Amino acid sequence: MAQISSSNGFKQCSSPPLAASRSKDVDKEEALQMEAEALAKMQKERGVTGNRQTFHSLSSTRQKAQTHNKQEHDLMVFPESDAKGMEDKLSTIDIEKLTHAELEKLLLDDSFESSKVPALPVTPILSPSMSSQFYLAPAGQRRQWMPGIPAPVTCTLPHIYPSASYAKQTGVFHNGFHPGMSPCHSREPVYLGLPRQSQYISYPLAATTPFHPQGSLAIYPPVLTPAMAQVFDKIASTSEFLKNGKSGTDLEMTAINSAVSNLPASENCGDMSKFDWLDLDPLSKPKVDSVETLNKAENDGEKASSMTAEDPWDAVLLEEKLLVTCHLERKVNGKSSGATVTRSQSLNVRTTQLAKFQGQTSQKDNGTTGKLTENVLLQEIEGQNQELSAFSQAVTKLRTKFPYANRQTNPGFVLSPVMLQRNINGESASIKVSIEIEEFQQPVTFTCDVSSSVELIIMQALCWVHDDLNEVDIGSYILKVCGQEEVLQNKHCIGSHEYIQNCRKWDTEIKLQLLTHSVICSDLARTDNDDRTPIHLTKHLHKNQHKAVDHVIKTVRKICSTLDCVETPAITESVKKLRRAVNLPRTKNAERNGEENRKNVTPTGSLQPENPLKVSIDHLTRAVEALLQLHMNSCSSSAATSPEVGKSTKEAWTATEHLQFTIFAAHGISSGWVSNYEKYYLICSLTHNGKDLFKPVQSKKVGTYKNFFYLIKWDELIIFPIQISQLPLESVLCLTLFGILNQSSGSSPDANKQRKGPEILGQVSLPLFDFRLLTCGTKLLQLWTSHPHHASGMASKKGNMERIVLQVDFPSHAFDIEYKIPQAAKAAVHQSIETLEKPLRQRLLAILSKDNTIGLSKEDKEFLWEKRHYCHSHTNSLPKILVSAPHWDWASLPEIYSLLQQWPPLSPLAALELLDSKFADQEVRNTAVNWIETLSDDELTDFLPQFVQALKYETYLDSALVRFLLSRALGSIRIAHYLYWLLKDTLYDTKFGVRYEQILGAFLSVCGKRLREELEKQTRLVQLFGMVAERVKQTSGSARQAALQNGMERVQLFFLKNKCRLPLNPSLVAKELNIKACSFFSSNAVPLKVALINADPLGEEINVMFKVGEDLRQDMLALQMIKIMDKIWLQEGLDLRMVIFKCLSTGKDRGMVELVSASDTLRKIQVEYGVTGSFKDKPLAEWLRKYNPTEEEYEKASENFIYSCAGCCVATYVLGICDRHNDNIMLRNTGHMFHIDFGKFLGHAQMFGSFKSRDRAPFVLTSDMAYVINGGEKPTIRFQLFVDLCCQAYNLIRKHASLFLNLLSLMLSSGLPELSGVQDLKYVQDALQPQTTDAEATIFFTRLIESSLGSVATKFNFFIHNLAQLRFSGLPSNDEPILSFSAKTYSLKQDGRIKQASVFTYQKRYNPDKHYIYVVRVLREGQVEPTFVFRTFDEFQELHNKLGILFPLWKLPGFPNKMVLGRTHIKDVAAKRKVELNSYIQMSSNNLSKSDCDLVYTFFHPLLRDDKVDGIDGIARPTDASPSSPTSGKVGGEVKLSISYRNSTLFIMVMHIKDLVTEDGADPNPYVKTYLLPDTHKTSKRKTKISRKTRNPTFNEMLVYNGYSMETLKQRELQLSVLSAESLRENFFLGGITLSLKDFNLSKETVNWYRLTAVPYL
Repeated sequence: MAQISSSNGFKQCSSPPLAASRSKDVDKEEALQMEAEALAKMQKERGVTGNRQTFHSLSSTRQKAQTHNKQEHDLMVFPESDAKGMEDKLSTIDIEKLTHAELEKLLLDDSFESSKVPALPVTPILSPSMSSQFYLAPAGQRRQWMPGIPAPVTCTLPHIYPSASYAKQTGVFHNGFHPGMSPCHSREPVYLGLPRQSQYISYPLAATTPFHPQGSLAIYPPVLTPAMAQVFDKIASTSEFLKNGKSGTDLEMTAINSAVSNLPASENCGDMSKFDWLDLDPLSKPKVDSVETLNKAENDGEKASSMTAEDPWDAVLLEEKLLVTCHLERKVNGKSSGATVTRSQSLNVRTTQLAKFQGQTSQKDNGTTGKLTENVLLQEIEGQNQELSAFSQAVTKLRTKFPYANRQTNPGFVLSPVMLQRNINGESASIKVSIEIEEFQQPVTFTCDVSSSVELIIMQALCWVHDDLNEVDIGSYILKVCGQEEVLQNKHCIGSHEYIQNCRKWDTEIKLQLLTHSVICSDLARTDNDDRTPIHLTKHLHKNQHKAVDHVIKTVRKICSTLDCVETPAITESVKKLRRAVNLPRTKNAERNGEENRKNVTPTGSLQPENPLKVSIDHLTRAVEALLQLHMNSCSSSAATSPEVGKSTKEAWTATEHLQFTIFAAHGISSGWVSNYEKYYLICSLTHNGKDLFKPVQSKKVGTYKNFFYLIKWDELIIFPIQISQLPLESVLCLTLFGILNQSSGSSPDANKQRKGPEILGQVSLPLFDFRLLTCGTKLLQLWTSHPHHASGMASKKGNMERIVLQVDFPSHAFDIEYKIPQAAKAAVHQSIETLEKPLRQRLLAILSKDNTIGLSKEDKEFLWEKRHYCHSHTNSLPKILVSAPHWDWASLPEIYSLLQQWPPLSPLAALELLDSKFADQEVRNTAVNWIETLSDDELTDFLPQFVQALKYETYLDSALVRFLLSRALGSIRIAHYLYWLLKDTLYDTKFGVRYEQILGAFLSVCGKRLREELEKQTRLVQLFGMVAERVKQTSGSARQAALQNGMERVQLFFLKNKCRLPLNPSLVAKELNIKACSFFSSNAVPLKVALINADPLGEEINVMFKVGEDLRQDMLALQMIKIMDKIWLQEGLDLRMVIFKCLSTGKDRGMVELVSASDTLRKIQVEYGVTGSFKDKPLAEWLRKYNPTEEEYEKASENFIYSCAGCCVATYVLGICDRHNDNIMLRNTGHMFHIDFGKFLGHAQMFGSFKSRDRAPFVLTSDMAYVINGGEKPTIRFQLFVDLCCQAYNLIRKHASLFLNLLSLMLSSGLPELSGVQDLKYVQDALQPQTTDAEATIFFTRLIESSLGSVATKFNFFIHNLAQLRFSGLPSNDEPILSFSAKTYSLKQDGRIKQASVFTYQKRYNPDKHYIYVVRVLREGQVEPTFVFRTFDEFQELHNKLGILFPLWKLPGFPNKMVLGRTHIKDVAAKRKVELNSYIQMSSNNLSKSDCDLVYTFFHPLLRDDKVDGIDGIARPTDASPSSPTSGKVGGEVKLSISYRNSTLFIMVMHIKDLVTEDGADPNPYVKTYLLPDTHKTSKRKTKISRKTRNPTFNEMLVYNGYSMETLKQRELQLSVLSAESLRENFFLGGITLSLKDFNLSKETVNWYRLTAVPYL
């Protein structure tokens, strides 16, 4: 191939054979040394005379070319060849009689190539800034683009000396020769100039940093001998030559011959590689149909039909390898720094295609013309941007660490995630496994231990197939999950896999399939071709169509405005086509057209139809480039750009200059801004670690100006009174634009005329140091703007934002100010914290015990930094110490780096905090990533959203965190899958979208073609579902079903061509829709229920919900936190049987949610028992019993409910989940309860004025839930288990408080409206009670349980929601009850009109508890005798409450107060209430008599309990009304106590009492009383609260004895008594214990159950 050589350190040469090039990477120093040795050797061989002759030839030719226009050129130097030996060989061969096979054999002969190194000129030819921007004219002539206009470039600069590919010229060989050209050429170089160029040179190079030569450039013509010319003539007749258009017409041949006929003959002939003179680059050839075909041909040694041809060069084409990147070197002040320029392979196009591109023909090309113009402008920027170049180079280097042949990192399938639980290896539980084996019709089923390794399970399964396992390679077998495309990990125990744990949780069968590695589907594995494909940051990006196209059209409009407002017809037509391609949905005709287009297979081997959007973009790009060419042709001349002069450097720490820059203007101001805003100003702030380094500076207030366009012009010098030497490396300049509303404008966008304050119009940030050099010169910064008053409107949702360009001029010094990282200071001596004085030690420990840096005051930080050397034993304190560092300037860094290097490694989860915005320093962040490297892939998947958000805090694109994420994505398909969707979702971020786009582009470049195509299919599927959901949501009534049907049929067309993995889970593969099972939900968002058929015949149907119009990122975050909580509990041995379902945001306000099977909402369950089902206790229990009819099944379901309800209570309280009603709480028929819809969290409850309209209780725990927990109406020991589970789970989460605060802190910049500031983190911190002990936290959460269970507001909220849903779905039927104590609803028509109703008397009842009931006398029309009904006070209150809801306009009389203070005689209370209730009925009679309200008639309808047997004549009386003696009766039960001692204080925690016994069998009202004996004056008396009507009370109360020494307590006894509090008689004794404290080890906590006995008590 050709060589490029210059004095600026750039060098490109042909690659050695592929195996050699891949075996060793040649770095820059080695390359320079090799070049010097080669030059020295050539000079020695050729002698001084030859060098002088060459130099003379070079100089004379340069003088001849001085008249040419001095523009940018690329120097192409062909290697000289010494062909003496070849001439001898060729002279003995009759070239004309050679067959194709013989010609091929000749070319493949080793002797055809010599290893002699070609000679190169010694004199530097190029200046340090040479450009390669060329294009090909229609007539085959070469011309230059104007400066600044990117050319259609076609070459990739390789990383390590590979061969480069070039475009072809019509009628010319790849190396520029024509068979008919003269074989004798001069060694005098040919210089390229404008407008006349050599027509046989056609090698456009990659767009790089422009070079500006001072003269025309020398290009050495290749040497051709007469014998070689005959070979070329023979090749010209081959089929490969003919089919590539090389035969041409006679006119073309004549033109080319005339162009080269005057070249003199060559004196010497050097050796030439047998393939170097041919362009055998596969990228310029038609590709094979598919990668699979190529692989098959390589593996089997056969040629597929699509690759075979009569032409012998086809075999050569298949052997040629793709290009990788080239190392590009740049010398700065005598030192070279590397930079990488990358190009997409799609830009390597043939000359014939370029000719068509220039307008010669409109016929469809079979090459890669469609890919020519893809991101051409961005290619130019990419070549000139050092940061992107360096990032591309880093990504390329990263990919080499994960070769495609490594099965460990590139298995091609998804591994089942594992999670190690505590004591899992010692667990004795066994599981039943069913394994499908190909040789057996029935699955093999056996029982194994959960701690058994997967390899052992495989061996057990193979025992059924093979008699002798010694002949079997166990490692070649794997176990695949039936129904999912995921594989168990052989090295882990089977019980640690998430799939096995879920099967055990749901009590479902474990179904696996035994396969070999050769059989398993590895369709996502990277290939050799993927590893050799050049890195391209933008090629594979598919932006949001509407947003991207809108931006493209705006850009084209700006280009047209710049170019004299010229809009050609081609541009007009292309814009129309582009709009149609985006806005019009694909119809069936379009699908058929796609089938026709698919017949035209592109050279890349793609079987997919041509994308109409891409075609439209290509047409528009061509039209714009034609306009640019038209504009350039109209220009008479252009000034040449002078080369830059090298600068000296100055270290930043020595720069005493103040930071200053000039704010010149903001360009691109819209007319709307001109009319709405009167003045504008900028706030300039200098930040580091998320804080201002100095007080922000405000610019002057100016209006708008208009030259050609509107602009805001300041032209103001901004000076920060801070020296450059004091700037940290990661300093960021933030510029915020404010607008002052026009007071007199009638079209002010602000609807509130009272508000006249400035509005934030946009913001932009800029690092002050780029590649450690201080920013200088003019910068054009894109200011992303979005009007605040549109924040909640449609404009913002559709991304309608202005894009303003801010021009900032930084000083250009005569030297570069370079920031050099200082060395760490000498290691300081570590001090023990115990050596500090006690007050200082206690203060330091108090600061270090804080869970996060949130609560650190300024004084705390100063103290912590001062005592930093005492903190090494507290490893996790490093973030607090670093955030306390007073300065981060150059002088302060050595001490900080010394501390960082000496610090013990943090755990990966603790190191997460160092990725927050508070830590911008690169060394700190690099160290954090090194510590995080130990995270497993499954753990990383759990925290991936936070890592993606942390990318925002990286100062530079090429960072350790980016490399870490990309490397993990290369090694795990699961990580790659979720990383893609997280990155794609962040593209909508207005401030960081560009950065995420670059990272996503790098990921798509390295992930491999197969995975990339799979992700593209998922993206297309999501787009289709989005269109269907939008259509269904916009229609109403019966038309919705038709819209759903039509939309799903269109989606079905997608599945006719593709199987597709779901974005929710890469293990689930769907092959088609089950359209009949698809539907939509009736909520406000109208989400779709999508049913998909599993591609695995052993799998079940896949059900998901697709939502549009709602931001699912908050749901994702809440579910992520709950999942992490569940894993913490499991790792601590606490299985709360949580239901964890997946949720994924797939774009702005849309996403997918996994549907949990066999589950219903609480509302749906409760309304089965009437609209007042929320007030009843039995609905949930009866619903569970319906699905679990046997006692064993019901007990299992009840146990699942207890555990899952405890987990839900803790999780929803800690996260502040609000807006809880019975439609977003669900219950599975297995008893598992779980929450959905997390639109409100972190305590952001819905408010009505200053009151909470919902969520008045700490969490949802209602009486119907307690009924299932207790197994009935009365409290049992099962409720104590529930309380213990809650408190244990709560304390375990509290131990990991710092983890949750760090995770939420990293999400502060995500744009979630309810997670935007420190106050939101403070909510979680307060909820976790960080400063309390576990015992105090247990008491605290027990009070929360009591508060939630006693809250009527929750039930009332459920009832209101039921009414709202009934209004939405229709009125209830007559059979539905509306009162909790009535099974049915009754009306006036059924019972007859009521004439009179009054409270007749009251009676005492003892079933189930002692209470009074009121007898109501009811007289109806047509009845002589009245009827009597019996109602309790609570039932009257229920009637009053519901009347107020149904008839809010009625003025109901006041209802008697339920609260009774003191120990008032209960009979007197009943007598008073009888009068009040009677008055209430009489005062309400007027309104009630006018109403035919079914509620009233249901209340007065006689119930079964109102008959004569249990009615007024048959009052049930107790068998023995005499009270029990306080000291008599049975004693039984146990009490659970926690006894501990610390800080001269004895703590007695009364936890639970169970199985209390009473004489009369009635439930007591127990409480606990304690004394420390001896105590003659009863000063040590302590009491708990009273627990009402229960034999199994839960207290969790702390009784405290202060001021007792250890010696004193060992002489005391603890007396504990349990009594029942009675209102109508004396309290009576239930049992007690006496404990001698000398028998306890008071230095540690003792928790135990103690049996109650009949001991004497005080």
